[in-house]
Amino acid sequence: MTGANGDADDVARAPWIPGPRRSADDHADLTAPLPEAAEAQVDEPERDEEEPEVQVPDLSHNVLKSLLGAWALSACSAGETRAVEIHLTGCAPCADEALRLRDAVTLLHEDRDLDLDPLLRSRVLENCLGRRPARIPVPDWVTPYDAETARLDALLRDIGESEWHAPVRLKWYEEDRVVRRKATVAAVIGHLFAVDGLVSSALGLDDPLGAGVPELSPTERTEAFWAALDRPPNRSLRDPWRDQSHTLIRTVAFAGRGVADLTVSYKDFALPLRDSLLERAFECWLHADDIATAVAYPYAPPSAPHLHDMIDLAARQLPAALANRRRTGLAGPAKELVAAGAAGRSLHLEVEGAGGGHWYIPLDSPAALGSPDRAVAQVALDGVEFCQLVAGHITPEEAAAGQDGDREAIRDVLAATASLSRL
Repeated sequence: MTGANGDADDVARAPWIPGPRRSADDHADLTAPLPEAAEAQVDEPERDEEEPEVQVPDLSHNVLKSLLGAWALSACSAGETRAVEIHLTGCAPCADEALRLRDAVTLLHEDRDLDLDPLLRSRVLENCLGRRPARIPVPDWVTPYDAETARLDALLRDIGESEWHAPVRLKWYEEDRVVRRKATVAAVIGHLFAVDGLVSSALGLDDPLGAGVPELSPTERTEAFWAALDRPPNRSLRDPWRDQSHTLIRTVAFAGRGVADLTVSYKDFALPLRDSLLERAFECWLHADDIATAVAYPYAPPSAPHLHDMIDLAARQLPAALANRRRTGLAGPAKELVAAGAAGRSLHLEVEGAGGGHWYIPLDSPAALGSPDRAVAQVALDGVEFCQLVAGHITPEEAAAGQDGDREAIRDVLAATASLSRL
């Protein structure tokens, strides 16, 4: 037997395709009551009876090809079904078409979820990167900044023109009081753009405030940037901000290992580049959450590993923040000074949930070491709640902390945590 085109090779390659399986209601109405005679025979052993012979019509190739769609949907008569299946064993082109039609029919099931798998993007990216690794990968310590800027950019792509002018309520903690500032979504992006410029300047890149700008604090840079705009900020700030973040990531990736320890000055303090980009990732997330709240957009916290790194950065800054508050009279005096590098009185900070862990904060000197053996107090906080306290979005009194031990130490550490916040 040859195929439709007379090619003997097509016969050899033609797969045998079983016909569509019939459902019970294709044969009879099984819900109808049985006749009396049938009821009497229900319990009798089943007899082997020959099925009636199906009359197979003699159909042309073109007719059989036109029946493939109906055959895939189980809409052919018994004779037509038999004719199509006989034809498929000898016609490779029709057999291939039949396979495609049968696969297509499976997509018509009503109970099939046609929504894209939410993990599809990550699986595709993982597969692509696994097959062809990046020639110059992004360092691990840069990935939180890379992830948070990408997440914020995705949010900005989803909002409409009018939402760029939606009011955003900024809040932080300063000198033991809450400071509030009204802004817009676009103004917040301008703030991130201006402060990220500190990192750009440290890397020798263009500063969004221009050349020759004196050293300014993050708040001063933001005020200067807003004042220099010739019109209210709008969505046109998105592209410069995103281009700057891409440039930062690319520059650090090409710079090599030594760049991680490069110093970034914030005027009143300084951080190594490694910590500075982590701090920028933290602020990007918190301000993205401010924007999401303003436009009623769902926004999740960072991944657990990135959240842990952000909490760790804040915990490492607490001894210096506590010492600074002590110098200005906002914290109680040191009770037990020890030599640098020695274990001193400590507070056990326990952060629960995703990204959590245990930290021991030295209480009397930033040069001392925190030690579980010298712990005089304990504070337990949820990870996201701790970050909200670091950002000044909640006050030390509002933090629903589990507290035990020296009350003064607990109060001083919670206040020092809130003092890390700024515009």
